[in-house]
Amino acid sequence: MGFRLAAGAAMLGLVTGVAGCAGGSAGAVKGPSGGGSSNSAASTGASAAPAPPGGAPAGGAGVLPQLPGQAFYVSDQTSAARQLSALRGQGRTAEADTLLRIAAQPSSQWLGDQAARGIAEQVSRRAAAADRTPVFVAYNIPHRDCGLYSAGGAPDAAAYRSWITGLAEALGDRRAWVVLEPDAVAHTLDTCGVKGDAAAERYGLLAFAVQELKKRPQVRVYLDAGNPGWVQDPSALAEALRKSGVASADGFAVNVSNFSTTDRNATYGAQLSALLDGKHFVIDTSRNGNGPLSGEAWCNPPGRALGAPPTADTGRPGVDAYLWIKNPGESDGECGRGEPRAGEFWLPYALGLAQAAG
Repeated sequence: MGFRLAAGAAMLGLVTGVAGCAGGSAGAVKGPSGGGSSNSAASTGASAAPAPPGGAPAGGAGVLPQLPGQAFYVSDQTSAARQLSALRGQGRTAEADTLLRIAAQPSSQWLGDQAARGIAEQVSRRAAAADRTPVFVAYNIPHRDCGLYSAGGAPDAAAYRSWITGLAEALGDRRAWVVLEPDAVAHTLDTCGVKGDAAAERYGLLAFAVQELKKRPQVRVYLDAGNPGWVQDPSALAEALRKSGVASADGFAVNVSNFSTTDRNATYGAQLSALLDGKHFVIDTSRNGNGPLSGEAWCNPPGRALGAPPTADTGRPGVDAYLWIKNPGESDGECGRGEPRAGEFWLPYALGLAQAAG
């Protein structure tokens, strides 16, 4: 099974984050080694699908500086940035200083539901004005997360195609990287139930999404490819990715919302790349600083740490970037220990990730 995490994206003061998928990255994917992802979009924070009720506060957290030499956009509208502003306003300086380790880094903007178009346009315009590249996560595939923590998505194929077309139009001629549909491909190869005609439809929708997004000259697209502990047959995964249009994409993404180490993901990605004519890939390093807790501990496992900061300078052949695709501090879901819903920001967990990173 895939195991998703809640990556979540904050809505530009427009909408709240979305709940995460239990199967993939967006929500909270389950599966060996933590399966897929648990999203932030769905928790996707950007108007993502099953977003928590309520809207993001207007105004934002105050401008955060763009780091020198950083290629990717640091938004002041992430959950961490807004919480940082609140902590400072309350005089909680020590906690604010710790949380800054997250808020000052570029995190992805998760997109789901109908607010996605406006969010994508606003974020991409702000990033362009800062001469930085925003990273988006498109997370709206029908039957998302197999109906688990990050359940939701477009109601049918026609609605999804319309949504993707609108998203591509919103990005226009501005720079952007898009991680496409965490868990969607891997879930066709596990126990999710997306099989036969349903799987064929999903592959077609993903291929359509790649095609539409790549019509935009400065948009790079990375199709989600699960993580090292999920799909056990690399050849089957490669074939599913080919059916999903990876040949026309810039590459694929691994470890979305998961905790596998960067070294393990680099090996996994290289093996998959060899089956895909050398396609490049990106690695989600948002919470893999201490690696996984155990094979099945995917839902808000304790003792985890922030991983390598986002960068396009990885020093690894074929690895285009380390990205914080999952938004650190956003819950993977209600795991039975009193945690918030998938995609909701959880300050104690965020502080723990930052403190464990040293």
